[in-house]
Amino acid sequence: MTETIANRVAVLILQHPQEQDRVLGTAKLICSTLADARIAVGLSWRNLGHALKAQVDAREWGVLYLGSIPAAKARGGPLIGLDRKGEPLADQGAARQGLKGIVALDGNWAQAKALWWRNPWLIKLRRFVVVPDGPSLYGDLRREARPDAVSTLEAVALALSVLEDDPGVREKLLVPFRALLAHARAAGVRDSKRDRRRRS
Repeated sequence: MTETIANRVAVLILQHPQEQDRVLGTAKLICSTLADARIAVGLSWRNLGHALKAQVDAREWGVLYLGSIPAAKARGGPLIGLDRKGEPLADQGAARQGLKGIVALDGNWAQAKALWWRNPWLIKLRRFVVVPDGPSLYGDLRREARPDAVSTLEAVALALSVLEDDPGVREKLLVPFRALLAHARAAGVRDSKRDRRRRS
């Protein structure tokens, strides 16, 4: 049984509708492992409160931005706060201060970009980029658009380990992901859509 993590920073996953049937998708794993995480499936929402189905102050939330930054600018750890031009902020501590939640976009590269552009309210949130310390654990099971791309779960795990100042959060989140991948490799399963047709 997977250990439930009592995360202090809430997680909202905006999931592209075409991602919800992926065999090796990670959004449900995140929500089954974190105490405060939810998925909103769709293409657009009026604002953060609409997506969360709750009243919140958007100034207290951040978004995991799709871009990357050059290694020379990535000093300061695996989570970098950015300004509106995509440059690292001088005061990273201030960028994280008082943060109550983060939004992650779930889907392949094109789907995540569609979610970003269809939800202009995202640009009002604090912007963070995850700087992975290695390739995705997916390996050859799921093709990524860029060498530095990681799964939604891996990105959220890295972000929370920084925001909650607890490296153990990352390791606990990776436990069910590693189990999923081990099972997939043993069964010879590669990433694909689940067959939703009814069996007779």
